[in-house]
Amino acid sequence: MKLLKFVLRLIPLGACGAVMVAAGVYLHLSPSLPSVDVLKDVRLQTPMRVYTREGDLIGQFGEKKRNPLPYDRIPPQFIQSLLAAEDDGFFDHVGIDFMGLARAVSELVLTGEKGSGGSTLTMQVARNYFLTLERTFTRKFKEILLSLEIERVLSKEEIFELYFNQMFLGHRAYGFEAAAQVYYGKNIGELELAQLAMLAGLPKAPSRYNPISNPQRSQERRDWILGRMQRLGYISDADYQQAVAAPVTASFHGAKLAFDAPYAAEMARSEMVNKYGLAAYNDGYHVYTTISSSIQREANIAVDEALAEYDGRHGYRGPEQSLPPLEAEADPYPRWREQLEQTRVIAGRLPAIVVGFGAAETEAEPAPTVAAEQDATAATAAEGLEEPVKEDAPEQDNNVTILLADGSVDTLPWDNGPAQARPYRTENIRGPAPKSAAELFAIGDLVRVRRQEGAWHLTQVPDAQAALVALHPDDGALLSVVGGLGFAKSKFNRATQAVRQPGSSFKPFIYSAALEQGWTAASIINDAPVVFEDAALEDTWRPENDGGKFYGPTRLRWALTKSRNLVSIRLLDQVGITTAIDYAGRFGFKTDEMARDLSLALGTHAVTPLELATAYASLANGGYRVYPYLVDRVENFDREEVFRAAPVTVCRECEEKDPLDPPEPEVELSMEEILRQAEASELPQAERVMDECVNFIINSMMQDVITRGTGRRARVLERGDIAGKTGTTNGPTDAWFSGYNADVVATAWLGFDSNAELGKIEFGGKAALPMWIRLMREALKDSPDVARPVPECIVNVRIDPTTGLLASPGQPDAIFEYFREENVPTDSFSQR
Repeated sequence: MKLLKFVLRLIPLGACGAVMVAAGVYLHLSPSLPSVDVLKDVRLQTPMRVYTREGDLIGQFGEKKRNPLPYDRIPPQFIQSLLAAEDDGFFDHVGIDFMGLARAVSELVLTGEKGSGGSTLTMQVARNYFLTLERTFTRKFKEILLSLEIERVLSKEEIFELYFNQMFLGHRAYGFEAAAQVYYGKNIGELELAQLAMLAGLPKAPSRYNPISNPQRSQERRDWILGRMQRLGYISDADYQQAVAAPVTASFHGAKLAFDAPYAAEMARSEMVNKYGLAAYNDGYHVYTTISSSIQREANIAVDEALAEYDGRHGYRGPEQSLPPLEAEADPYPRWREQLEQTRVIAGRLPAIVVGFGAAETEAEPAPTVAAEQDATAATAAEGLEEPVKEDAPEQDNNVTILLADGSVDTLPWDNGPAQARPYRTENIRGPAPKSAAELFAIGDLVRVRRQEGAWHLTQVPDAQAALVALHPDDGALLSVVGGLGFAKSKFNRATQAVRQPGSSFKPFIYSAALEQGWTAASIINDAPVVFEDAALEDTWRPENDGGKFYGPTRLRWALTKSRNLVSIRLLDQVGITTAIDYAGRFGFKTDEMARDLSLALGTHAVTPLELATAYASLANGGYRVYPYLVDRVENFDREEVFRAAPVTVCRECEEKDPLDPPEPEVELSMEEILRQAEASELPQAERVMDECVNFIINSMMQDVITRGTGRRARVLERGDIAGKTGTTNGPTDAWFSGYNADVVATAWLGFDSNAELGKIEFGGKAALPMWIRLMREALKDSPDVARPVPECIVNVRIDPTTGLLASPGQPDAIFEYFREENVPTDSFSQR
């Protein structure tokens, strides 16, 4: 009895002591506790996302993959999954599970080690946002105090939202929405019950319970959570049975991009880092570019097709690797599958290994091993057998059996590439077509295949490369950028970094300089052999036309249409190298790097495709200088606009008018045109760098390149408003086509990074022009085919095509030609 009274007296004393200890701990630790008010305005590290102008995601950059969601967008069934896994009393307690905490503390006191849990979701939020992971009493007390304060400041829904978006869940995924996309390639709202339970099991140990690296452990954890959900009444028995029977379907998924535009995305990333520093990766910026989704998609296809066609013209280079024979193993392909998994897919070209000949069976017979071949040879020798004579053998099955990276075995039909795979000898020579698959392949060869129309086709990764860039002529907005084939293979952006000689694509600027000086499209220059003793060229120079022919007196229009080299060189000689270089500088060419010799007429000054396209924009927009740009606007994490581009823009309505000119008649404009003009008038005005009349004439001449000259293939577009120029350099080593209409300008290039020769049959109109055609077919589908208005300074008169002078009255072969008003011929050949 006395003992009972003693114990009863100790209880209030112990309680008072506990309160005093707690108060002491609070007074000691509270000054060092961070303010939880920051959680009201927390900024989670969120990656930068890059979009097209239509809002399609084309890039994501940042150390942490995170897609924060508000509480009201979290699926209710996932909330239940997480409560069952971590804290089923979350919505009832004050931030602390006293029973669980007492158990954890007692284990820590008795053993010195942390045993079972006791941490609520609130305590985990406190730990993840404010504390370290050290296992000490001090940290635990801080965690408890912070949890109580968090519960006082925030609602349960706000605390759950912080937990949902903050937790690390493996594979650089932070937050459950990001984890859903990483493990299942879907938004969390699209997942099944079994998948939700799988994600709910990750916070306990993201590595141990990772469904990709540890599927068995993760499934056990998932099933335990599903059992808890059933016992808590969250799901029915039927739901439980169905979910635990579901297989583990997780696999790694990268960023869910709308389509590939890696070069454009990388350009945007670089610009953002230059503007915002390393914060660009973590502050959740949304970067909207000027890229057109439809044009970019078509540009991707155009480059792929052009390189595939070039490759097809020059032959099959054989397997990428020839792997050693397999050793006898229970699993016939383990080492080969590992090799395939380590070989990157490049531009849709999948690696595959030849494992046999003939159509693949459902259960494919494994490739012969070294041991099997040795046993067969020994048996034959022991029995004194000879190879059987094949009489009347049936026609050989030339289909090829291939092993793919997923472990499947399939058939590569003979007619889907192998039969046409003439071997590459040199850039100018191919060998004969193979007569059998065995002539082309050996067991263990690693080749490339593509899936087309339900069947596998033989392909290869091209050695050549290409670039294709398009922009809007009036403001320089980039519409598409392809810097090469296979970003995974090479991140070198040939559209912006490859400095190559443009060849005849540069000629329009030489001709424009001449037109500014008073030459006309009808001026005659003799296309004849010439020898230059030019000190700058360090040797005697005997330039030739393509094909080595000479055509005598030639009008400038026809010389540009047919890309006559001798005429261009003589014209530059007449214009003057310094004059031509100064003129070219107006269009953005780096004149300080130009060689001051007559080879400039043939495009020996190296440029990037983007530089050439930008210069051509001035030809397309009527003679104004614009500058290329990619980032249109930037929004922060809260979707507030923090940057908007203000590009130099062509504003034809803004040009100063002569006060003596009569007022222009009023024209009824659409609302879209009114808004466009208003916007253009508020932006920096582009400078005119080319005379309006010169621009009209050079455009007319370049239209003839397409209708009658080296760009005739582009007539397939059936448009009258397109103009352009081919370019081919010595070797040839580079193939170009640059062209435009009033709405889009684009430059295509094809060549080798090593400057190797393309082959004698290659030129700009064959190798590069098809890329341009494919892109422009898409880019111009909504662009009206409208002829340029003829400026008042231009007159159109009949001339003699041979002399370039005025035609005689009634001359039957007379043609019309455009002239600047002050440059019209004053006499005809008959008057001379």
